[in-house]
Amino acid sequence: MNILQGSFNLIGAGRVGQTLARRWHEAGVFQLGGVVTRRADRAAKAAAFIGAGQPSTLAQLPAAAVTLIATDDGRLAEVAAVLAATRADWQGCTVFHVSGALPAAVLLPLQARGAAIASAHPAMSFADPAHAVGQFDGTPVALEGDAAACALLHSAFAAIGGQPFALAAGAKTHYHAALSMASNYLVTLTALAESTLGEAGLSPVEARALLAPLMRQSLDNALTLSPAVALTGPIVRGDAQTVAAHLAALLEPTRSLYRALGRATLTLAADSPYPAERAAVATVLEAVYDLRD
Repeated sequence: MNILQGSFNLIGAGRVGQTLARRWHEAGVFQLGGVVTRRADRAAKAAAFIGAGQPSTLAQLPAAAVTLIATDDGRLAEVAAVLAATRADWQGCTVFHVSGALPAAVLLPLQARGAAIASAHPAMSFADPAHAVGQFDGTPVALEGDAAACALLHSAFAAIGGQPFALAAGAKTHYHAALSMASNYLVTLTALAESTLGEAGLSPVEARALLAPLMRQSLDNALTLSPAVALTGPIVRGDAQTVAAHLAALLEPTRSLYRALGRATLTLAADSPYPAERAAVATVLEAVYDLRD
């Protein structure tokens, strides 16, 4: 039996909560007790997927050593306040949430009652719990909060294949902004490129087939070599004429997004051996184009 095994409550049985609870249940790390959702039928469905747990309410939660609050970010403070009001003594208990944006401090009412609090954010897309359960191995997990809670969670996540690491106090906003850019904006960038290829006459299927190998190779190069080394294209070459042609052809808002990304790319290409050409590109990026507005 795993030395971490103990009682565990789940509040908010969405995609992340279900995935983690099932992994911990299957690994024998935690024994799931109460499962709380806004609707009892959803709690029962979640318990069935996890393979353990009983539908409960905040007021009727069984005693547990560990509680995960996996609700929407907007409800975390509310749930923490309700739990603190429901039970006066949380000594010896660990309460944590899995928000990428909010720090452990959102659970301060429970800390005031004696609980050790933390945030633990798995850097993974949980689009489908059934798929995520099998894909969790190797997932980085950012931990911040009370030392005791982080130590327990480090062991708990490592036991199910996670790669936990400590996040500095006060760093959560920068951390989450970085992940949002890397994940969400990559998808948006794909959509913009696909749309622009549509103007060149390609269907969405054709556009994705064209983009896939290029984007995968570029991302692999950036992550393996470094973004600056991986950078190619007209901006790093100082090809102002091509950049001007792009801007003249693009429609808004894609043109403005191209400009913004172009400025960032120009900064990334600061060590280019073509300073005069880079200056020409900078001028072009600030020029006004109204051919197709």
